Amino acid sequence: MRSCRNEMGLLQDELQKMARSQNDKEVLTEVEHFHNQFYIQQINIHDLKQAIKVHERKLLLELTTGDQQHTDELITIHEDLHDQFQLLQQTIQELKDEFAEFRIRS
Repeated sequence: MRSCRNEMGLLQDELQKMARSQNDKEVLTEVEHFHNQFYIQQINIHDLKQAIKVHERKLLLELTTGDQQHTDELITIHEDLHDQFQLLQQTIQELKDEFAEFRIRS
């Protein structure tokens, strides 16, 4: 998660450098699109990271107290978080691919 967040930051920095030398309205519209997408993905990364931390704390609490009452619920949450992580990775990869094409065009 940390590497994804760092990568979004690096792409954001690269985008800002590209934007400084642009004055084409279409290119600037795409720059704004990517700026927004990088920001949104950084928020998504943060939110998922926090959800994973909360889940981890619940698991540790259940293990330390020996309370197996919520095990099925925690397994379902664990699977949901895994699915969210995979979807986030896919979304980020698609965004990176789209940005790579934009760099070539610009």
